[in-house]
Amino acid sequence: MDLRAIQSCLRAGIRSRATAVGPFLALLNRTSDSSFLNYAVPVDNSAPTAADVAELVAFFTGRDRQPRLEYVRPAPRVDEPLLAAGFDVTPTPTLMALGEFSPVGDVPGYRVRPTEDDTELRQAVAVQNTAYGEPDPTNDVLGLPDIVRAGGCVAVAVDSSGDVVGSGLWPSPKEGVVEVLGIGVLPEHRRRGLARSLASALTDEALRRGHQPFLQVADDEPERIYERLGYRVIGTMADARLAVR
Repeated sequence: MDLRAIQSCLRAGIRSRATAVGPFLALLNRTSDSSFLNYAVPVDNSAPTAADVAELVAFFTGRDRQPRLEYVRPAPRVDEPLLAAGFDVTPTPTLMALGEFSPVGDVPGYRVRPTEDDTELRQAVAVQNTAYGEPDPTNDVLGLPDIVRAGGCVAVAVDSSGDVVGSGLWPSPKEGVVEVLGIGVLPEHRRRGLARSLASALTDEALRRGHQPFLQVADDEPERIYERLGYRVIGTMADARLAVR
């Protein structure tokens, strides 16, 4: 998969909900200040000036949000003005794209599958919020039912009692590309292979619908989880943040 296709997918994924701020598209979540839900993406071939960066910083800080950007590297013309403005561009999540898919089965004692069931989607919201530190377990910051209705996919891991204990998703495809993301498992059910099983189910469903999947791997998330499914490293993402009071 071409890195430009991933950058294009990231932009297209927020375009309808974002605000144009100079050479950036800025996404603002009005119900959560999570940095993962409030960020900006540079437009194609952008070379931001110091004034552009200052305008973006003011956009976020004026709304009590941390200034943050996501973009595919290398992008030196974006890196340089951000670094000059004091952004930390050091964290670089790994980008992985699928080669030859090697699916894995369910974990013993669990069923992992896509879902459109309203009850399971509500439970998936609670799992996501617990896994990612959102204080209100009922606050659907991602809008899981809307994701499903728009052509995306939500997968759940269900234990033997019928409770959802893990979930993940990919939003509606953009130019035939989808990002597998939001894989979270309740603490008491971790280290059993559920994250890999969820990624496998989401990947399988993406391929079944004719989409190309990719994912981002954080520093504390082992790449081997996804390598066993056939994902391979193709580059890095910039996660640029400005520390503000």
